[in-house]
Amino acid sequence: MERLPTLFLSHGSPMHAVEAGGAGPAWEALAASLPRPRAILIASAHWETQLPMLTGNERLETIHDFGGFPAELYRLRYDAAGSPALAARAAALLKAADITVAVNGCRGIDHGAWVPLRWMYPAVDVPVVQLSVQTALGAAHHLRVGEALAALRDEGVLVIGSGHMTHNLRDWAQHRGDPHPAEYAVQFSAWVQERLARGDREALLAWRDQAPSAARAHPTEEHFLPLFFALGAAGQAAAARATRFYSAIDAGVLSMDAYRFD
Repeated sequence: MERLPTLFLSHGSPMHAVEAGGAGPAWEALAASLPRPRAILIASAHWETQLPMLTGNERLETIHDFGGFPAELYRLRYDAAGSPALAARAAALLKAADITVAVNGCRGIDHGAWVPLRWMYPAVDVPVVQLSVQTALGAAHHLRVGEALAALRDEGVLVIGSGHMTHNLRDWAQHRGDPHPAEYAVQFSAWVQERLARGDREALLAWRDQAPSAARAHPTEEHFLPLFFALGAAGQAAAARATRFYSAIDAGVLSMDAYRFD
């Protein structure tokens, strides 16, 4: 079975589900270029837990985990089939790496996952397992979680981390409609791109101290941590083979950068 890349996606506002912008076609084109996965394992910034948890149910109901958006958005459904078998396989891999994990048989799929998947696999015909993030445990933990699951790449599973390259919602509220990208968002994105291109994992793990405007780019860390999950799942040498396949700044401050790791 052909090895799949791992992906990091900046999933954007829930409105990207109905207003694709540039990201939707980029996600769609990427999915079309890949071998069809037998299943998807996606870590979303919008499911935070104290320890890693996996969805283990047969079907994932659509979670509309947002408020104040147009009614059409709440009518959208992405009720993907789950994969208890993949959840069990992922849990076994994590346990083998001495990472405590649990399976949740009730949770659905949140917009951090279904917004990009709606464009990538619109027929809703690829089973999905969602993985939570542990914001308090930081970047090294998520890199380790990803590394523990790297074998899935060779088993027909598309591994995705869904978050955001920059994510400051206070700035977003203040700059909505401003067409000019904020300098800090551009600089932070460029810093990450340069370190990924060099394969400098040590610098990336120290991003809080080394990246320009790190605290402003990410007042909280949950939207950046999926990058480390995707990077870890790609394998030890993958940092040198990072390809940015989409880049944009939404509303002046939200970097929409997306990467594949081969």
